[in-house]
Amino acid sequence: MRLVIADDSVLLREGLIRLLEEEGHEVLAAAEDGEGLLAAVAEHEPDAAVVDVRMPPTHTDEGLRAALSIRAERPEVAVLVLSQYVEQRYAAELLTGAPERVGYLLKDRVAQVGEFLDALERVAAGGAAFDPEVVRQLLARTTRTDPLARLTPRERDVLENMAQGLSNAAIAERLFVSLSAVEKHINAIFDKLDLARTPEYSRRVLAVLRFLGS
Repeated sequence: MRLVIADDSVLLREGLIRLLEEEGHEVLAAAEDGEGLLAAVAEHEPDAAVVDVRMPPTHTDEGLRAALSIRAERPEVAVLVLSQYVEQRYAAELLTGAPERVGYLLKDRVAQVGEFLDALERVAAGGAAFDPEVVRQLLARTTRTDPLARLTPRERDVLENMAQGLSNAAIAERLFVSLSAVEKHINAIFDKLDLARTPEYSRRVLAVLRFLGS
């Protein structure tokens, strides 16, 4: 995989470079701010960008704004955002538009190398990868709204795992239920969220967007 990374922390930036190169990936450039990231993406046209949310000069949302620019102008480039904290608005905003090739992980997840690399590969392959803690907080935020409040606890578990980008088989394995049970819960979720079957849109994606964007 051809990658560009952006983080103002030298230690984390160099650590990511070493980790990714040891795994056989090619790090084309490493930036320390949003402008540098956008320039690197324009120059190298990578497969994916790994981006910190908060970077110079204000350390607020420079990384996010750069990530959103990449998503809008170069949708073929996957974007995996790293954040120190769960920032709900940012996670929901990233999914606005095309909900593919995007991920949002807490920085602690980088220490869990296998999970981090799996998320990066999933995003680069066209999927989505959201930190379980991010998903839990976003899902909890929507408990006051209908029709999400109509979901059973098990259906909410399934939706949470869908939002992390897991397949039906992976959800079944994680929840210790059968594949047919997962499929039944997903169909119930679609019905309760009033998501009619249509060839234009993926009901799975719309279900995730419904609670992340509400």
